[in-house]
Amino acid sequence: MKILIINGPNLNNLGSRDSSIYGSMTLSEINDYLLRFANDIGVELSFFQSNHEGDLVDFIQQNTLSSDGILINAGAITHYGLSLKDAIVDSQLPVVETHISNIHSREKFRRTSVLESVSVGQVAGFGWKSYVYALDLLLDYLNSGN
Repeated sequence: MKILIINGPNLNNLGSRDSSIYGSMTLSEINDYLLRFANDIGVELSFFQSNHEGDLVDFIQQNTLSSDGILINAGAITHYGLSLKDAIVDSQLPVVETHISNIHSREKFRRTSVLESVSVGQVAGFGWKSYVYALDLLLDYLNSGN
């Protein structure tokens, strides 16, 4: 089983961003943790981060046929990325959306996700562990035959 782990704008700066919102772990540290978790259960992960929506779309399109699901933290693109949403729909892969902070308790514009309606679920507000919980939920979804 292969899962795409996709991160959008500014997530490459984790570890140096506002730690009261985003914690102190870097994206590389989060990816390393996810990799160890996945290796323990025989799941392959493919990581990608970009600050550009089109690059995220290209990555999904290039990897759809060889993948089983998507875990995505689209960053700010979450709130307006209609081409990203279309790429997710076109992929026909199950998606779990994740966020380090609780987007529902932040500024009003952050409370809307264009990806929410095309995702099987959303995990937000648990810091870096949101990624672990989201991956676990996605794998459970895939293994349940849904």
